[in-house]
Amino acid sequence: MRKNQSSPALARAARNTYFKAIQTAKRVHWSQFLANVDSRSVWDTRKIAAGRAPDRFPTLEKASSPIDINNTLLQHFFPPRPSTPPPLILPAFKDVPPVSQAEVPSALRKSSNTSAPDPSGIPYSIWKQVHKANERLLPSLFTPFLTHGYYPLAMKKANGIVLDKPGKPDYRTPASFRIIVLLETVSKILERLSALRLASAARSIGLLHPNQCGSLAGLGCFDAVATLTHEVRLLQAASFKVSTLFLDVKGGFDNVCANELANTLTKRGVTAYLVAWIKSFLSKRQCRLIFQGAPKVFCPVAVGTPQDSPISPLLFVLYIASLHPTISQGLAIFYVDDLTITVSSDSVRSNIRALQYFFGVIQKPGADLGVAFSVPKTELIHWRTPKDRSDVSFAPIVINDMLFPPSQAVRWLGYWLTPTIHSSVHFLRRLALAKASFTSILQLSAAGKGLSSWCNRKLVFGAILPILTYGCDLFVPDTATLKKLNSFWHGVLRWTTNCFYTTALGALYREASLPPISSMCKHRRRSAAIRLVCAPSEFNPAAARILESVPAWDQGRSADDHRFLLRGSSKAFHLTSWLNPAVNSAKHLPLDSLCHEVSDLIEEISILPLASTDLVALPLSRVPSVTYQALRTPLIQSLLTDWLDISPPVPSYYPYGACLTPHAFTGLPRFISGRIHQMRSGASYLAAHISWRNRDSSTLCPFCEEDDESF
Repeated sequence: MRKNQSSPALARAARNTYFKAIQTAKRVHWSQFLANVDSRSVWDTRKIAAGRAPDRFPTLEKASSPIDINNTLLQHFFPPRPSTPPPLILPAFKDVPPVSQAEVPSALRKSSNTSAPDPSGIPYSIWKQVHKANERLLPSLFTPFLTHGYYPLAMKKANGIVLDKPGKPDYRTPASFRIIVLLETVSKILERLSALRLASAARSIGLLHPNQCGSLAGLGCFDAVATLTHEVRLLQAASFKVSTLFLDVKGGFDNVCANELANTLTKRGVTAYLVAWIKSFLSKRQCRLIFQGAPKVFCPVAVGTPQDSPISPLLFVLYIASLHPTISQGLAIFYVDDLTITVSSDSVRSNIRALQYFFGVIQKPGADLGVAFSVPKTELIHWRTPKDRSDVSFAPIVINDMLFPPSQAVRWLGYWLTPTIHSSVHFLRRLALAKASFTSILQLSAAGKGLSSWCNRKLVFGAILPILTYGCDLFVPDTATLKKLNSFWHGVLRWTTNCFYTTALGALYREASLPPISSMCKHRRRSAAIRLVCAPSEFNPAAARILESVPAWDQGRSADDHRFLLRGSSKAFHLTSWLNPAVNSAKHLPLDSLCHEVSDLIEEISILPLASTDLVALPLSRVPSVTYQALRTPLIQSLLTDWLDISPPVPSYYPYGACLTPHAFTGLPRFISGRIHQMRSGASYLAAHISWRNRDSSTLCPFCEEDDESF
């Protein structure tokens, strides 16, 4: 070996020093980056920490070039179909209300500035600034399109982002991928305006079925699931066996036929200009697929309704409105392309025969519309009461020559339903999801460094609490489940505030400015109940099933409500009176016990307020002068009161009250704010901070042993 040549040991040492320097530089840079994160960049930081798997290149059989891959994907996702050529002459329709300056802001408010870019690359923030600078520009641009029933070709171009479906065993077929369509932002503003007009017209002429809960303003998953569970319990109270079949429409949006939809809307009396505009909107569309090496050329595609469009869900709901069956002892609930058929009889076998019959009732007209049902997503459940001691029925159902056994847990619209409608399965699933979300943000803040306590609280409030408490508007966690939820929630609060495990729980809640889980669950239930009693019964199937004695704003009731089955029966205790002071949820129907949660808030209000004029399409003569927001303040006050009643007592020395606003010092660096939290809560590692557990402890500095330790 030459003298001037380094030995292997020195080379390894130099290499290790080099890589350690890189790791140190990365760690220092990441710490500095986290220390400077504010409210505007906290969510971007979470995305960076979560990471993103690299895009998978679509390697398809019999496709050897990007052009072949592009054509294969287009042929699979957008198969050619016959279409009617657009009219050569566009006459102006009469009596078309122009787009007003007040309509545009309502559409812009629902548009996010961070949405993915469209083919033109113009974000919503630009259009918001344009409307702010000149409020007459966008209305004057959109009005001619509606007047002539025309959708311009320039707005029909879209980007199709090709993404792989996770967990597929083979990625050599187009079915292992999906396409996310990104439309022009200006076109989606026009589509939102048209959707508002179409929804108002559809509700006024009765185009929408009262049990359709999806894609409609003022309705959500809670209304659909609450209606289902309420009817199940009601039919069980009438001594019937109840069964439900869960179905999912296969490729629903892609199967909408423009001509069939236009004919249906015309026959039902929708204004001619809206029908012509919808027909133009669904024809002659173009898409440009985006993947590695894609040719990126716009190609004509035949598609039912674009999935990224704000009006597409409403068009699909109107398209399948005729599929709703009429069931004498049961009901059918639709949520866009997810539907349930519930029947009841004296035996499970009779229920299976009834479900097979009603499936055939909707299958034939669905086939005429080009709508089919996804076989793998079909599920069956036989409901039971908690006190039912009879043998569990495992009777399956045969649909399209396929056997479907009953499930013990069904996930529908994010709610986990069991045969006894027990809440433990649902909340344990939510707890697992919340833990996974917490793991993704745990690395953003450690003891003494990382994100500030204010940013941590923002992440907890926006990324963990909604996951953990989803479904608590309908379900109530039992004692064992609540204990597990609290254990996880306490760990989250300690991470948020950097407090020690010895911190008193009463002080921990107040330091984090976040209430206990049980208080949040009760608050969500009360909020749902307020929204329910304030909703119009002709638009909300759950509101149409509450007790007549409840002082609701609208006293209308659903035509398929089965409360009449309980009249004169021995189980009349289910017909709860609103005046009863206490309600046992185990002995009363779900909606009855839910409405009683807010009896103290609304019993003295003569006219209950409606949600908002833009939530439901109602004539102005029917809108009360008081708004739904009038009850938000009492709800918040009741949350604070319940917090103080449920929370463990705070130490006698702790003088700070409960509030939902984060403390001012939480915006300080992590180490400083954490130290303040520790000192306020009475659990600090400083010897100079006297502990509430041992007020006689020495304050002598453990290092110099000459004087008291200073702060």
